[in-house]
Amino acid sequence: MSSRPAPYSTPVPTRWVGPIRLSGNAATGEIEVPLATYESPLWPSVGRGAKVSRLIEGGITATLVDARMARSSLFVAPDAAAAHAADRVLHERRDELAATVESTSRFARLVDLHTEIVGNLLFTRFALATGDASGHNMVTKAAEALMETILSWDLGLEYGSVSGNYCTDKKPSAVNGDLGRGRRVVADLLIPHEVLEKTLRTTATRMVDLVVRKNLVGGTVAGSLRSANAHYANMLLAIYLATGQDAANIVEGSQGITFAEEREEGLYFSCTLPHLIVGTVGNGKDLPQVEEALERLGCREERGEGENANRLAAIVAATVLCGELSLLAAQTNPGELMAAHVAMERRAARGEA
Repeated sequence: MSSRPAPYSTPVPTRWVGPIRLSGNAATGEIEVPLATYESPLWPSVGRGAKVSRLIEGGITATLVDARMARSSLFVAPDAAAAHAADRVLHERRDELAATVESTSRFARLVDLHTEIVGNLLFTRFALATGDASGHNMVTKAAEALMETILSWDLGLEYGSVSGNYCTDKKPSAVNGDLGRGRRVVADLLIPHEVLEKTLRTTATRMVDLVVRKNLVGGTVAGSLRSANAHYANMLLAIYLATGQDAANIVEGSQGITFAEEREEGLYFSCTLPHLIVGTVGNGKDLPQVEEALERLGCREERGEGENANRLAAIVAATVLCGELSLLAAQTNPGELMAAHVAMERRAARGEA
């Protein structure tokens, strides 16, 4: 018998927040979202952003721009010339590589191939459509088959690694923003001046100034990598845990850019998330609480290939915008952020909801 202890569950407080009014090419309607977090002020913060969305016709527009999952594989050549020659063959025989991918899964499709040569090392980055799965295992399985196919061509290459870090998985990088990994979503809305003042107690001018000074300039001074935001990771972790996602993917998921612009009608505010790695099928999605959450989010419907995961990505992006908007608005007012945290903690200590 195994001496290993049986697995057990660690409960994380979870609340449904909203609803968020949402429109766009992947999800529409008023949708409540589950947030699993120990940081209790996150619930009212996202809730305040959700309230703003309901005060605007159309609410938050979430635009799905792209969907793919990538795995990079590493080959070793005798020298750079041999790596370059092999690289050319890979691109010439791309149709054969696509057929290899399709033989590994009925959902996997090769959508792109990028390569990098460093010395005698050939890095190949295979990008695949993966349906409603986030695609981690699907792309690894495909990469193994692709490596076997390529090595069978006798191009003078040797096996290096099935994952060569040019993906990049669960690490901050520039390549994911450049080439895509996961769902690329932009969430935006136009907030009238009166809504800003009454609901968020701020102005468009103060919000734009803070976004530029804190997120853009502050992020640059800090050396942030393709990233300029206040706290995307907070919302991502909370909804990832509640919907059975691989929580480590908040590392690359939290790389994104908040942009704000003052207009005559009010404040244009957007959150661009270049690599949201989410899925509605696969590991972790069969847990009862996750199944219930995905059902309630409308991500268990009979839709086209990948559309449930696209819907989830749009909901996640809108949730990020709600929390980002609310936090930044609070930070335009001296003392508001800390006062909200203290008030929440005191209510929690008294056992109040």
